[in-house]
Amino acid sequence: MNFLDKTSNPAFTNYFFGGKNAKVKTMTVTGIFIKSMLSIAVIVIVSFGIWKLYSEGHSIKWYGLGGMLAAIVISIVISVRQHWAHFLVPLYAVAKGFFLGSMSVFAHAHFPNLPYQAIAITVITFFVMLLLYQTRIIIVTKKLRSVIITVVSSIFVIYIISWILGFFGIKVFIWGTSWPAIIFNVVALIFAALSLLLDFDYIERYKNRAPKYKEWLATWGLLVTLVWLYAEILRLMRKLAIKF
Repeated sequence: MNFLDKTSNPAFTNYFFGGKNAKVKTMTVTGIFIKSMLSIAVIVIVSFGIWKLYSEGHSIKWYGLGGMLAAIVISIVISVRQHWAHFLVPLYAVAKGFFLGSMSVFAHAHFPNLPYQAIAITVITFFVMLLLYQTRIIIVTKKLRSVIITVVSSIFVIYIISWILGFFGIKVFIWGTSWPAIIFNVVALIFAALSLLLDFDYIERYKNRAPKYKEWLATWGLLVTLVWLYAEILRLMRKLAIKF
């Protein structure tokens, strides 16, 4: 498969969606929408559970780290066991609920209502990107796809390296509140939003073609992008609040 035909989101590759068309039931946009809404509901419910634990005085320090690690492991398993997606994706949603819940609680504790604003901006960004895609104001070309893939891959490599270095007490600039850190965050946020365009494009190309069970894989892909987008928005807003 041509490199340029890939999306920046690992959940949307021909590894998952390639092959012959399903003979009976196929992936539909409606099916993806329903599964996505259910998964988001799970994330919200678990996040509120974390907030309740925190409000009752319980320590939630390890919930965030545990949720992040669990989400990574589940994503790896989904990558090699596609047919397990129907029960792994809900587990992924639970794990992300722990992670986002903890992240949001800490942000809210220092900057009240910041998570609510981040959620609103995430929702608005999603629909704006959907509108831009549907109206073809932004057309997903091979060149655009290539640029997004390259930049997003670079961003994730930087995050992984900085995360590993953190275990050795080495603090990378991207976690600070300096202008270079803020600029990096802005770039990451922009390309997280642009990744939605590639996800929409890939779903449109494979709707009514891919097997029905791959609706769960498509749901997983959208969750990956939306969670990343929210995390970048919340992180940027927190940095700006500290800076100013």
